[in-house]
Amino acid sequence: MGMLVEGSWSDEEVRRTNSSGEFVRNDSDFRDAVATGSDTFAPEAGRYHLFVNAGCPWAYRTILYRALKQLDDVVGLSFTEPAMGKQGWTFGEPELLLGARHIHDVYTAAVPDFTGRTTVPVLWDKERHTIVNNESSEIIRMFDSAFDHLPGVEATRFYTQELSAQIDRWNERIYLDVNNGVYRCGFARSQQAYEQAYDNLFGLLDEIETHLADSRYLCGDTITEADWRLFSTLVRFDAAYYSAFRCNRNRLTDFEHLWGYTRDLYQQPQVAPTVDMAAIKGIYFGGRPPGIIPKGPDLDFWAPHSR
Repeated sequence: MGMLVEGSWSDEEVRRTNSSGEFVRNDSDFRDAVATGSDTFAPEAGRYHLFVNAGCPWAYRTILYRALKQLDDVVGLSFTEPAMGKQGWTFGEPELLLGARHIHDVYTAAVPDFTGRTTVPVLWDKERHTIVNNESSEIIRMFDSAFDHLPGVEATRFYTQELSAQIDRWNERIYLDVNNGVYRCGFARSQQAYEQAYDNLFGLLDEIETHLADSRYLCGDTITEADWRLFSTLVRFDAAYYSAFRCNRNRLTDFEHLWGYTRDLYQQPQVAPTVDMAAIKGIYFGGRPPGIIPKGPDLDFWAPHSR
């Protein structure tokens, strides 16, 4: 994938591994927040717009939270095509809000001379005509609470002070070895880096499998942010990471409790329509030659979860 250099697209591949062949994820560039009392980004209905790819697990978090919090009438939404093109994430037709053809057009609409990778999700402010934030973990935290005062918004919060310490511990471990861990397997450029990431990934999945034998969710009987962050990777595991990223010690369906847990979360209100399996396969297989999309696996997320 290329990047913007002083506002112009460069096809030159951006190095994403260190000298040991380990995948290194870059930090996000835009880190402002929509917040009550903010003089810059006040939480108002219809002011913000979300640019996403339905297959990307990071963007998916924001799609999921927009649905869970019932923000459809509060935050707009635009999808790119599933597979990445020569200029990164691309819209099938010019995007209606900005007329953008590519996600990099959204970045240069905010900062004409922007230099860096152009990732999704992007939270856009229509009033100030700029990007608020492109870090998924921060956007979902905004969605969790910032708009709760508006009519029709779901009041349930998935990050609470009562459980914050537990949620933070799970988030840190899950991000390192699962959310980002599958990418550290898939993008590794040395055998040692791959095997270390692989062992860490399945080591934590084994630990979570044991934990879920006695706990319905990660923090007990309550669904939290940690569950949704884990779900965003698990729901893609068998369709993409098992084969495309060589995470092939076990399929998700081989884990009794993790597989039931994933079905439990999938069957929660508002969730199923957010999972686009065609888009998931599209980003991991459609953008690489020869662009053949796997027909399987046949996953029944609606099977009784018995949890």
